[in-house]
Amino acid sequence: MDIDLEQLKNIIITACEAEIHPRFNAVERNYKTDGSVVTEADLAMQKHITEALQIAYPEIPLLGEEMSQEEQQDLLSSPAVWCLDPIDGTSNFAAGFPYFSVSLALIENGKSTVAIVYDPIRDECFMAKSGEGAWLNEQKLYAKKFNLPLKKTLAIIDYKRLPSGLATQLVTTVPYGSQRSLGSIALELCWIASGRAHVYLHAKQHLWDYAAALLILKEAGGMACTFDGELLQSNTLSPRSTIAALDKQLFDDWRSYLNVPYVQ
Repeated sequence: MDIDLEQLKNIIITACEAEIHPRFNAVERNYKTDGSVVTEADLAMQKHITEALQIAYPEIPLLGEEMSQEEQQDLLSSPAVWCLDPIDGTSNFAAGFPYFSVSLALIENGKSTVAIVYDPIRDECFMAKSGEGAWLNEQKLYAKKFNLPLKKTLAIIDYKRLPSGLATQLVTTVPYGSQRSLGSIALELCWIASGRAHVYLHAKQHLWDYAAALLILKEAGGMACTFDGELLQSNTLSPRSTIAALDKQLFDDWRSYLNVPYVQ
């Protein structure tokens, strides 16, 4: 499907200017039934982007995080569907912590084919098209060789959702140089794709968290899989674990440390 990346970028930036910037540091948090944070900005962003995409691409429905699971499941069977996280990192946004993003992917026949992750604080837009590459603003992203041992890497790790045994192991037998957990899955994966950190681990990601960012990582030359060594798919609502790196040697070393099967 012929999608104009610049048009999508402009839709998202316009929505951020209207709905996010005026509410940053000035919004109340609410809680969903699963305990996660939601704000009026999440709902306003989803509404704004949905309406803009309906005008630009009326034939493509939108699956948003702020929908019921029943609605999401029905939409996932569409031949083509937008997948939107209106604010990835809502807890950060609500606290005034300047690390969150907007994530939008086009999923066609179960695979992400177009991706945008936008950081409205830094005005950084990560984009990708399947088979055509990935970019950070105007800069093409490429696979890198860091020539670092795993022990010297900067790792992005979400401890909260890890199995307790693995979390303890990572703390008591530290395999990397230092660790961060920044709170926006899509943006964290894009920072891996741009080489700002070296290895990544998260135990529970939803489709709207990773659908765009993992295409960006893949098109940048990076690699990712689940704890079971499976490639992540864009055709399921079931939460998935993610192991990732931009450098192939580091990915293999990280996967080996975690005792994850080889990914074909």
